[in-house]
Amino acid sequence: MTRVPIRVRVAAAFAVAMAVVLVATSWFLYVRLGSHLAQSNDRGLRVRAQDLTALVQEPGAPLAAALGTPFVEVGESYAQLLDSDRRVLDATRPLGRTPLLTAAELAEARQRPIFLDRSPVPGLDEPSRILATPVTRNGEPAVLVVGHTSEDREEALDGLRNELLIAGPAAFLLATLAGYLLAGLSLRPVESMRRRAEAISDETQGERLPVPQTRDELQRLAETLNEMLTRLEEAIDRERDFVADAGHELRTPLALLRTELELALRHAETTEDLRKAVRVSSDEVSRLAQLADDLLVLARFDRGQLPLKLEPLEASELLATVASRFEWRAQEAGRPIRTTAPRGLRLHADRIRLEQALGNLVDNALRHGEGEVRLSAAAVGDCVELHVVDEGAGLPPELVDRAFERFTRGDSARTAGGAGLGLSIVRVIAEAHGGAAYAAAGGQGADVWMSLPLARPSETDDAVGRRQADPTRVGS
Repeated sequence: MTRVPIRVRVAAAFAVAMAVVLVATSWFLYVRLGSHLAQSNDRGLRVRAQDLTALVQEPGAPLAAALGTPFVEVGESYAQLLDSDRRVLDATRPLGRTPLLTAAELAEARQRPIFLDRSPVPGLDEPSRILATPVTRNGEPAVLVVGHTSEDREEALDGLRNELLIAGPAAFLLATLAGYLLAGLSLRPVESMRRRAEAISDETQGERLPVPQTRDELQRLAETLNEMLTRLEEAIDRERDFVADAGHELRTPLALLRTELELALRHAETTEDLRKAVRVSSDEVSRLAQLADDLLVLARFDRGQLPLKLEPLEASELLATVASRFEWRAQEAGRPIRTTAPRGLRLHADRIRLEQALGNLVDNALRHGEGEVRLSAAAVGDCVELHVVDEGAGLPPELVDRAFERFTRGDSARTAGGAGLGLSIVRVIAEAHGGAAYAAAGGQGADVWMSLPLARPSETDDAVGRRQADPTRVGS
């Protein structure tokens, strides 16, 4: 059935349901009509029995006198009077002298009225329904039997059955055809969306699926798919911009590297010239390596595959490690680095990744800021905030909202070098830890920080236990 078109499947399901409804309805009507006819026949027998009882009690009144009257219809109704010994005292034509009741039935009928069904009775070729009721004849007990053939009831039921056998299949075919047409009309918007979706490609950006104004599931589906297309186009645009920016950033150091090598090859005359060319080339290779590492981190994060080796970290030790790494550079620039963190403040994080993120922030502060660089850590609610603050001009207000986007650089950064990926790496590492990255604008210096989840005691205890069990683990 999975290979059958939905339209056919819907029509088939509708046909099966309609067939069940028609069969159940026909059966119900047939049974109910038969029941009503049987009850009507029984009521008629009671009325005839009451009227004939009065006739029987009159001296010398034969049952044959009732033939052709409303009490006994010729060819359909009949009556018979039996004594206590099953002898026929009187009967209408064409019953004759054969008793209609057995001895047991006669004994029961002498006590109370009983209804019985009979196969063809003598003189009649049709099944009958009879009522036997006790009466008195000339002061003697007797049993009056009145009956009526089932011909009318059977004819009515046969007529209804024939009509149902004709009307039922016709109604079934019409309902199936209506279900097929309605399924086609209902699925027409889906086919329209399918044709439009088939025509959409990366060369037809901005195209959207037609939205049927039906206020139902199809309209919501079309709107959801259009929203998905919008998100995909935005993602494609970001990837294209990312590739274009990455190519632009790679082109500059590669061009400088090629220039330096060509100059050294053609014009270097002394060892010092060669050393200078190699030193410049080494700087450009380092820049390329850093750019490649940053791009790899971003690509892994986009695929959800950024590896993290979580362990308990002392915030003060983490900040001190990062500060010591940039100490020589800060001394050359005449700008001190200071760290502030309360004792006992712990994080459950990847040491190498956090050092990379904080290193990017300190590098930006030394490259673009002024004055003292302060690294601080503080607990704020259930999070730990790691701040890097300098005393420079700070981030321009128009740059704060997009500071963590890839390849975003201020005017000073464009002349000072850098690919504009430092803050993007900070944001990626913070989000990989379940946190976030923030930046503040203003003229009091740049303040950029990460907010990371505070280490829970259970995480700290588990990590300590793992380090004790495996002393060769990194970070032990």
